[in-house]
Amino acid sequence: MRFNKKIKFIVLPFLVLTVATFMVAMAPKPAAKTPNIVLFFIDDLGYGDLSVTGALGYKTPNIDKLAAEGTRFTNFMAAQAVCSASRAALLTGCYPNRVGVYGAFGPKQGLGLHPQEETIAELLKANGYATGIFGKWHLGSDSIFLPKQQGFDEYYGVPYSHDMWPLHPWQKQAQYPPLFWIDGNKQVKEIKDLNDASALTPTITEKAISFIKRNKKKPFFLYVPHPMPHVPLAASANFKGKSERGIFGDVLTELDWSVGQIMKELKDQGLDDNTIVIFTSDNGPWLNYGDHAGSAGGFREGKGTSYEGGQRVAAMIRWPGVVPAGRVSNKLLANIDILPTLVKLTGAKLPKEKIDGIEFADLLKGDDSKKPRENFLYYYRKNNLEAVRKDNWKLVFAHPGRTYEGSLPGKDGQPGPAPEDRAIPLALYNLNRDPGERYDVYSQNPEIVAELEKIAEAAREDLGDDLQKRPGKNARPLGKVEK
Repeated sequence: MRFNKKIKFIVLPFLVLTVATFMVAMAPKPAAKTPNIVLFFIDDLGYGDLSVTGALGYKTPNIDKLAAEGTRFTNFMAAQAVCSASRAALLTGCYPNRVGVYGAFGPKQGLGLHPQEETIAELLKANGYATGIFGKWHLGSDSIFLPKQQGFDEYYGVPYSHDMWPLHPWQKQAQYPPLFWIDGNKQVKEIKDLNDASALTPTITEKAISFIKRNKKKPFFLYVPHPMPHVPLAASANFKGKSERGIFGDVLTELDWSVGQIMKELKDQGLDDNTIVIFTSDNGPWLNYGDHAGSAGGFREGKGTSYEGGQRVAAMIRWPGVVPAGRVSNKLLANIDILPTLVKLTGAKLPKEKIDGIEFADLLKGDDSKKPRENFLYYYRKNNLEAVRKDNWKLVFAHPGRTYEGSLPGKDGQPGPAPEDRAIPLALYNLNRDPGERYDVYSQNPEIVAELEKIAEAAREDLGDDLQKRPGKNARPLGKVEK
């Protein structure tokens, strides 16, 4: 009996512990807190314009810290190498020509992203997010196209590039109207000169910080599309003349400060660990502006071209405890992939219409076995298919295009030549060993050419190709103001 009593005293606590453990395991776990999102989208920032990618004459410690505390993507593509098209791609998850967007919209064109297209802001807002944009919009300046009509609760910024103003070097031909800050849907203050323009970065920073403070108790999507280092360059008094790289270095130093201030506010509000921070650029540098332009980091050409210098951009994503810190990923990705990835991470719904982006949530979280994107299309102008890529093979089609090569760049804010109709030859490049696109290996690789031609043909069927005068079956209309 004593033996049995011992068993009883030993078994009973064990059973109690087992049942308790089982009940804890079966109990519903609290849902993970919905992450906030901060998306920095920098204008005309070249691949080589950060300390972490080789910049000289100034430092970007706050942006570098995003890379150190998150993952840096070295093979990340802007969907097109120009302002409006790249922004449309980012916000819709589509190649810009699928949604009819091309070029850089001027202030009097009556064009914009079609109001029926669904943006990241609309998708997240439908999922309970507060949404705000502070900076450059450039997806239509008419009221029907402004951010508050595309899912944003708040907007304070400039409607298009801040060189589209009366001080433009080509003002006589362009005849740009005065440029104003927009608050919501209203013009509030004119930007008359470079002194006024020097307030762009600090004002946007202040507005972004205010948005975080006011929305700290609910999930938010904060979009910060800084207008610089797009020309004309201007830095506030705290940064002007402080770098060894002139005004360009001053501007980058101030942009880095802006990132640091916004990151500090996230930490001060206790939001740091639950915020996805994305940093990237709309396209490469505007090289013919010389000392007022950045660096493509060794890639060929720059903004306005479908060579890598025009479309390969710096990119990093930070989310403590979820995205591996200090990691570098060389997987091919594009800014159209951000929308479906954020949808996956937040539980939002995808747009009703077809998109081109591919979600990379598992890769982002550290699963390097994933290879979300294999192909990429290089469209430019209205609908020219200028190149296609599979993995590290890139086939460039013969086309008229911009070049910065062979011309002396400008100085002190004045542009040098950048011919738009140089005959770009048919060529095949192996970006694995030739990221500068200098050695045409077309004749050596007929099987690769054939494979890439099939990708191009499928793209032409889908989206068209003006170079071959072919309309696409699945392109959607651009937004236009009825006259």
